[in-house]
Amino acid sequence: MQKTLIYLGLVLVVVGLLWPWLGRLPLGRLPGDFQIDRPGFRLYIPLGTMLLISAVLSLLASIFRK
Repeated sequence: MQKTLIYLGLVLVVVGLLWPWLGRLPLGRLPGDFQIDRPGFRLYIPLGTMLLISAVLSLLASIFRK
């Protein structure tokens, strides 16, 4: 558990340092991301982004298990 927390902390530090460049990625504006804007109501469902992130994390998890 300790190693997992250390790795997670390192990943968060790296993502924090790379945030200015990661913000330019089109995540959140992919096909399949739904946004409904009405007066007094806003709904955002990032379905395409969630599927992409899930696929990447599943691939990374399968690589690191071996």
